Amino acid sequence: MGAFPADRLLPSQPEHRPQRLHGHFHRVRGRHAAAPLPHTGQREPERGVAEQRGAPGGGERRHPPQPVHQWDLVCEDEWKTPLTSSIFFGGVLTGSFLSGQLSDRFGRKLVLFATMGVQTIFILLQVFSTSWVMFCVFFFIVGMGHISNYVAAFVLGTEILSQSVRIIFSTLGVCIFFAMGYMTLPLVAYFIRDWRTLVLALTVPGFLCIPLWWFIPESPRWLLSQGRVEEAEAILRNAARMNRVMAPEVIFQSVQAESKTEKVKPHNICDLVRSSNIRFISITLGLVWTILSIGYFALSLNTSNLHGHIYLNCFISAAIEVPAYISAWLLLRYCARRYCLFSTLFLGGVVLLFIQLLPQDLNLLSIALEMLGKFGVTAAFSIVYAYTAELYPTVLRNTALGACSMASRVGSISAPYFIYLGKYSKFLPYIIMGSLTVVSGLLSLLLPESHQQPLPETLDHMQRIQGCKKKRGSRNVSIGAEEEVKISETL
Repeated sequence: MGAFPADRLLPSQPEHRPQRLHGHFHRVRGRHAAAPLPHTGQREPERGVAEQRGAPGGGERRHPPQPVHQWDLVCEDEWKTPLTSSIFFGGVLTGSFLSGQLSDRFGRKLVLFATMGVQTIFILLQVFSTSWVMFCVFFFIVGMGHISNYVAAFVLGTEILSQSVRIIFSTLGVCIFFAMGYMTLPLVAYFIRDWRTLVLALTVPGFLCIPLWWFIPESPRWLLSQGRVEEAEAILRNAARMNRVMAPEVIFQSVQAESKTEKVKPHNICDLVRSSNIRFISITLGLVWTILSIGYFALSLNTSNLHGHIYLNCFISAAIEVPAYISAWLLLRYCARRYCLFSTLFLGGVVLLFIQLLPQDLNLLSIALEMLGKFGVTAAFSIVYAYTAELYPTVLRNTALGACSMASRVGSISAPYFIYLGKYSKFLPYIIMGSLTVVSGLLSLLLPESHQQPLPETLDHMQRIQGCKKKRGSRNVSIGAEEEVKISETL
């Protein structure tokens, strides 16, 4: 669904990483009062709402009132501007916690469309906000909705597609279209300067997603994990007809036998730390996601400090992600997951550490290294989504992704403070972000490998780290190897 274009609402706010919204995005931009990072030179002077630069021909252009001035978010109330972004990310954190468990309980499809509706409705309500408090309340709910529908859509696509298509979907299918939408934003925002009109222009097309309810099926893997074998078979037979493939008479014979004798056990977020194996995987991934979020958000925050046209800078920040996503797809297709994640994290971290070694007069080279660092971190973000979905079983996959996303919100909320460290030392943000990113790359080598492995269905099917033995005596409704092949052939 369309996202709220807060870059036009809160121009004095730090720039944040675009939030993925199932093919759309959310972006908050602005500038810090802290000292700029070494390559930025002098800070750009503050621009009034009525006289912002960037009009055609280099002249001044008048703009409609923005909320920063419309609601007097200046002087003693200036602290409300960055708090608005924190409130949004608080909604994202809350949505990450709730949506995963709801999706594993009630299904991917229901949660996907319900949260898309919540997000779209409350974005439209923001247009009619009459105060900053009302705006923030709606903003919090928008944050809950947008992360919920993105994670649900990602998991649904991962589970419903065959192994050969799954990698394309999780990298190019999701991320490239996101980057295309991200690059479109500055073009639309350049011509629509009124924030309320821009919100409507970006949100109304979201209602076109309503007819998709009758075309997108529920995840057969989730249905099987709930013991609803007949519904899962019906979806696969329909897919076989569309693909002109002959489906076997009985698709899930072993599952049907187990489902009659076994009661489906409910799962919750506590299962992410129940055994030593899944506990180690969850903690390690949580750290990797948090550090990744710090690096990505902090680098995106600094984009607004770069010299040049603000809309052109936004476009360049989006364009650098396209080759990163393509590289992530190629790595996931041919390389082991651990080495994919390690190489991209290590590249991003080392490049950021190199910036401190450059003379201060080489501004262009510093900017190039920062963009290369963002390239590595962006590719790692795309990889870690797919890797996390492959490591966790169907009964916990959405909950696990939601928990990891919740951990990453800690990184995104703290990212602005890493930039503020620049007023104590120009290179301190780069040193800390680079070091943390390299450490997270080394941590990723401790995770089990999932390359060319079938998606696990239960906790017993998860890949194991060295030293963790399989627990005996636990059983669950699961998909055997033959059924896994049948699903791939049908889809």
